[in-house]
Amino acid sequence: MRKRHIVATAVTAGTLAALAAAPAQATEYSSALKIKGVQYDAPGRDSNRCDGGNTRDEFLTIKNYSATATVNLKGYVVKDAAGNKFTFGANHYLQPGDYVKLRGGRGTDSDGGNVVYRQNCNFIWNNDKDTIYLYKPSGSRADVHSYTKSANDRDGNGYITYHG
Repeated sequence: MRKRHIVATAVTAGTLAALAAAPAQATEYSSALKIKGVQYDAPGRDSNRCDGGNTRDEFLTIKNYSATATVNLKGYVVKDAAGNKFTFGANHYLQPGDYVKLRGGRGTDSDGGNVVYRQNCNFIWNNDKDTIYLYKPSGSRADVHSYTKSANDRDGNGYITYHG
């Protein structure tokens, strides 16, 4: 009986050591909507001009990970670390497994094209590092991710995937 206790203690100690050594993970929020990925650095030379600029090429992909629930984006808020924000003001329904790309620049929102424009030609995401917050209409957090170009964008293409 003593040997079993020692083995159990060793296993428990090993488990605690493994947990202590594991890197901290992002908090998972109880939300069907999550940030799938971000094109934080638009391809090409940054130009925030409304005509001829490339702010449309900077986008955030938000996906509905629910297997059954349709989610209306109206009232959801996207923010960055500096407090720049966008609020989804119109109804935009995401079916289970569907996604939307929130793009910079001006354009026509389209449910069929899975796109919503911020109607603002300024970039929102920093090219070196930033934090992306997604809030529910109630004000509670749906998802959050921080990134640095050097740590999270290994291939240097300006795009980071969070939830597959």
